[in-house]
Amino acid sequence: MGGPNLEVFKFSLYLFVPIAALVHFGDPEWYRKHVVPYRDRLFPGPERTSQNIPKETAAIREELARIKAERLARRVAQEPENQSQNKS
Repeated sequence: MGGPNLEVFKFSLYLFVPIAALVHFGDPEWYRKHVVPYRDRLFPGPERTSQNIPKETAAIREELARIKAERLARRVAQEPENQSQNKS
């Protein structure tokens, strides 16, 4: 159909595209410029994450109760704001 020239072109294209992608996206400077800022916006910093994960059942239940209490307090605090917005 296409002949040997087409096969050589396809083979070279199949080799060139992944190698070009590795050269372009594998550059450390490109990574620092494009990926690191996005990663910092996407994931919370270590100061905002919990490093002490409870392993005992009682500690897990206490932590869940604390989280639920925080959510409930936040929801109660937001209710007056929502009611005033709905009346307007």
